[in-house]
Amino acid sequence: MNTPHPDPAAVAQRQLEAYNARDLDALMAIYADDAAMYEHPDKLLARGTAALRERFAVRFREPNLHATLLHRITAGALVLDHERVTRTFPEGPGEIELVMTYEVQAGRIVRAWIITGAKRLLAAAP
Repeated sequence: MNTPHPDPAAVAQRQLEAYNARDLDALMAIYADDAAMYEHPDKLLARGTAALRERFAVRFREPNLHATLLHRITAGALVLDHERVTRTFPEGPGEIELVMTYEVQAGRIVRAWIITGAKRLLAAAP
């Protein structure tokens, strides 16, 4: 008997929620053990949960980190999320728009690609 897997959009949503909660264990449970993350199209950034965990742990240290979903498109096993991410850059707090593409198999992310837009620094409060 086959157990149905969550649809790819639901997996991407769980990924976004775990990211915003900075829940490293929940986030790693969403990625396949041998998952790979790329800067689009093919620059490998991390492969496997240990490398992904290290990458996310560094990012989670940023005090204002938060991803806002602007638009989601699904096409079969692929999910494309257009996001605005609030971050702390070396130059100060700011935002960056990006497109995350997730390939989902058997209810887990097996590959992810990042297309990064321009960052925008936020004005300091008076």
